[in-house]
Amino acid sequence: MNRSDEVEYCNLELRFDRRQIQNLIRDLIQEGYSLYWSENESLFIVSIRTGRKLVKLRFQRVEQRYKIVGDYTIRDEKLADFMEKLIGDSRGHAVVKRFKDRQIFIENILFGERIRLVEVIGPKQRVLYQKRPIVTTEEMMQAFLSNRAEQRMRVLRLEMDYLLAELFEAMNEQKIAVIERCKEKLNELRSEMIQLEW
Repeated sequence: MNRSDEVEYCNLELRFDRRQIQNLIRDLIQEGYSLYWSENESLFIVSIRTGRKLVKLRFQRVEQRYKIVGDYTIRDEKLADFMEKLIGDSRGHAVVKRFKDRQIFIENILFGERIRLVEVIGPKQRVLYQKRPIVTTEEMMQAFLSNRAEQRMRVLRLEMDYLLAELFEAMNEQKIAVIERCKEKLNELRSEMIQLEW
């Protein structure tokens, strides 16, 4: 990825615990940034000086954790790298816009992973990368319309009934090996049934 003149972070959905914020502060200080922080009942704010600009990262308290709020424009390369690391480490979601000369690169990040990268030059857009979905919409529709799951559920119920009867008989006769085998098989069928119900 080209180094950018300016990076904009939008629609951030990143969650942290207090220790992660403290680690961020420590790392920024070690990199030579001048910063200060303040905290009240609802917000933890980290103010970072980059040249003549002040970037204020706002972390909103959500019970015992924190969530970063707001959109941020960063012109400092090292600080932009820190933001990238934050998004990745917290497995967060974001839309990242990188401005370079007359180009804009828009990157969609989901669970800390890039899922789409688009290059914009003037009115023209070009998709540079698109993560293929694991399941396509067409496959989802076919699965939704299919009644194979219902048929399999009927078979599973019959198998479970048979195994429960076998288990009952084995318990009465105290056949330990048969009891264990029946329990194991019932567990497998139960797991499959839960997956089908989803």
